[in-house]
Amino acid sequence: MGNRLLAALPAPDLGLLEPDLEMIALNQDGVVSRAGDAIDYVLFPNNGAITLMIDMADGHTVATAAIGREGAVGLLSVLGPSPSAITAVVRATGTAFRIPASRFYGAFNRSPAIRRMVQTHIRALLIQFQLGLACNALHPVQARMARWLLQLRDRVDHDALPLTQHALSQMLGVRRTTVTLVMRNLRARGAIRSDRRGLIEINRARLAAAACECHNAMRLEVEEIFSSNSAQSRAAVLPEVKSRDAM
Repeated sequence: MGNRLLAALPAPDLGLLEPDLEMIALNQDGVVSRAGDAIDYVLFPNNGAITLMIDMADGHTVATAAIGREGAVGLLSVLGPSPSAITAVVRATGTAFRIPASRFYGAFNRSPAIRRMVQTHIRALLIQFQLGLACNALHPVQARMARWLLQLRDRVDHDALPLTQHALSQMLGVRRTTVTLVMRNLRARGAIRSDRRGLIEINRARLAAAACECHNAMRLEVEEIFSSNSAQSRAAVLPEVKSRDAM
């Protein structure tokens, strides 16, 4: 399992999901969930990157979170049937497992481990939402763009991101002229290289120097959440192992 949430599940609990998991491709700029639509599937990326977008009534958009192999899209459907509040857009190609939301909900009700998995995902999302809100309010556009590029880089296995200026303006909620100026500054610092095809090559160390502290804070907080979940999962499995050994 490339997805960390699925990989952390004990085998019996993963077995509740496996018969209904289907591998799909995540195509560049593809919309995997649209605001206002019913949530029919839960997606677990194995690689690639997806951004969760808020669409405003005046046509403006802004990204609120990045999802990769550490997370899922549509997982909040377990809280009850309701339309999706976000539009999820693929920013770097990859693959994902998907499962019908109704099937996932059935497994969720049967498995404490799957419920812990959902809690892990929600906690990690909340960290992104909270720090992202503070970042958008307090930090300049250049630092925020550097932070987003690093967040997407964390979720792929290479330094080249296929992001157009239009995509970046959608994610940041700013005009393309602002994106052009910021990219020029980042190129001058040696933090990125870009071409007309919309491919941005990252120098990770220099880009980190241009970013605000929010990227590193998010990364460390999410890793702490996953470490805590792994410890809880091992503690939950241990009594079952001892019980079997005693038979």
